[in-house]
Amino acid sequence: MIDSHCHLDFKQFKGRLDEVISAAKAAGVHTIVNIGVDPASSLRSVELAEEYDMIYAAVGVHPHDARKLDDTVLIELRELAAHEKVVAIGEIGLDFYRDLSPRQVQREAFRRQLELAVELRLPVVIHTREAFAETLEIVTDYSHDLVGGVFHCFPGTAGDAERVIALGFVISVGGVITYDKSRMARMAAQVPLDRIIIETDAPYLAPVPFRGKTNQPAYVRYTCRRLAELHGVSETEVETVTDRTCRKLFRLVETFGD
Repeated sequence: MIDSHCHLDFKQFKGRLDEVISAAKAAGVHTIVNIGVDPASSLRSVELAEEYDMIYAAVGVHPHDARKLDDTVLIELRELAAHEKVVAIGEIGLDFYRDLSPRQVQREAFRRQLELAVELRLPVVIHTREAFAETLEIVTDYSHDLVGGVFHCFPGTAGDAERVIALGFVISVGGVITYDKSRMARMAAQVPLDRIIIETDAPYLAPVPFRGKTNQPAYVRYTCRRLAELHGVSETEVETVTDRTCRKLFRLVETFGD
């Protein structure tokens, strides 16, 4: 299995990374994509990718930290993105729920990083919360030039997912689909399996039976299991299909085969 989105550089994992990586391997996870959220986090993600063979990195500035994105930071991201184990620009997008950066600043940071992704021919990892329509509108402006991307922890309906897929993107789902009365689960049951990848968003959003605790890549198997139930197929099929989609998205095919 691939955990397509986590944050192992966060403080929750300090001093216990080897333990967390070992648990992931024991659970059948062979690849982890660690996602940057600001300049420091992006650098740490690359450093983790250098330290652990199974880890790859995405670099970017989250909408919460959009005010940090200036010309100097953009240069830093461009330099980090040249690393052979950087597979995407992200996590980028819009968050109008917390509004930790002014909305216009978020919009400008989002567009500048989409332009960087176009320039570098890298897919994007998109965060959107309470801003789906505008996020999609901005992505549409660049969709013909982007090489692809994923809307992570997808917050929308099956109809919203169809619009994302029509642009050539995929969606990702995580532990939320294991929760009772989960809207994400209802959506995931209606979306073609080959347009979905799975994630943990660790240390956040741990699945049942660990809800409320620190999430970790090993727990992606519970998302895999629930997605299999929703689609009426085996866990093995979900793993095979979602791994293939994730490999193609992040261009890991040469490493792991198709």
